[in-house]
Amino acid sequence: MHWLYLLLAIGALLLALTTRSSALLGLALLAAAGFLLAWAAGWYRERVGDGRRDEMAMIDPAELRRLRELAEARRRDAAAGQAGTGAPPAP
Repeated sequence: MHWLYLLLAIGALLLALTTRSSALLGLALLAAAGFLLAWAAGWYRERVGDGRRDEMAMIDPAELRRLRELAEARRRDAAAGQAGTGAPPAP
C-alpha cells in the first residue's frame, strides 16, 4: 500500500507547480518530499522483508549439536578408513 504515498507525492508536486502562493509552494514541496520518503521506505520494507528472519528456518541448539556430532563421526570414519590405505584424504 506504499504506492499511495507515491500518488500523494505526485499530487503534491502538481499542486506545487500550479500554485501562485509561495507559502503553499513551500508546503507542497515539503509534503512531496515527505511522501516520497515514505514511499521509498515502504518499498524498501516490502523488498527486504522488514529485516525479520524466518523463525521456522532457524536451527535450534539441539539440532545444531546433533549435526555437529554427525559431521564429527563422519570425519572420524573417513580418517579411520583412509589410515589403512595410505591414500591422501579426499577434499
